[in-house]
Amino acid sequence: MKAPLIRNERFVQIGAPLMVGLLVLLMWQLTVMAFEVPKYLVPSPVDIGQSLVSDFPSLFNALLMTLKVTFLAFAIAVMVGVAASLLFVQSKWIEISLFPYAVLMQVTPVVAIAPLIIIWVDDTTWALTICAVIVAIFPIISNTTLGLRSVDPNLLSMFRMYRTSRWQELVRLRIPSALPYFFGGLRISSGLALIGAVVAEFVAGTGGAQAGLAYMILQSGYNLQIPRMFAALILITVTGILLFALMVWMSDRALRNWHESALKVEH
Repeated sequence: MKAPLIRNERFVQIGAPLMVGLLVLLMWQLTVMAFEVPKYLVPSPVDIGQSLVSDFPSLFNALLMTLKVTFLAFAIAVMVGVAASLLFVQSKWIEISLFPYAVLMQVTPVVAIAPLIIIWVDDTTWALTICAVIVAIFPIISNTTLGLRSVDPNLLSMFRMYRTSRWQELVRLRIPSALPYFFGGLRISSGLALIGAVVAEFVAGTGGAQAGLAYMILQSGYNLQIPRMFAALILITVTGILLFALMVWMSDRALRNWHESALKVEH
């Protein structure tokens, strides 16, 4: 009976949100039609769908630019964040000395510093990437550091009783213990990388070949092309959902056979 239960659970996980989404879209369409709301105020789902089809080439190119910045920023945030966490766990004094600067990046509004970064960095893509990294890096640092320190005290005592090296303790105990925390940080950071990229694009206001979805939203708003603006917003939202789903899938694949958070429980 295990396989049918798993299939039913997956159907509920996918089908229930889809049903709610379809119901919301139907109510949206009926409301706009009933009150005859103009397109330039609130477009209907049909209008947005038509804009997605007619403006797809320009929207797709903008999406690729935003994805380029997002994935580049996310990769840098993961590498730098994990390296910082591994450094912090080596010494409590190092963590006390440097961790406040990681918090400083988190609490500093990227909108306030993005204009400076765009001025200082000649390459627009790298300027946008740096802004997105600043937004996305903190969950990686905080979650991974917490995970590396959240080890079973009994296992840690056993490792030290057998006089294992720092490297063996790190690889065989701390890193496996930190993986659930790390993947939790990935789920948050992936979405923040997208948000950081979009916010940086808004501040930069770059057009031409380097125009992302944020620029498309700005341009559409100025020209009162509201259906295209909503279409760009939907692409950003769908991208964020897919990024989160990808992180969930990666977490499930990495943890499903040994960690409690990913084990399938039969009811």
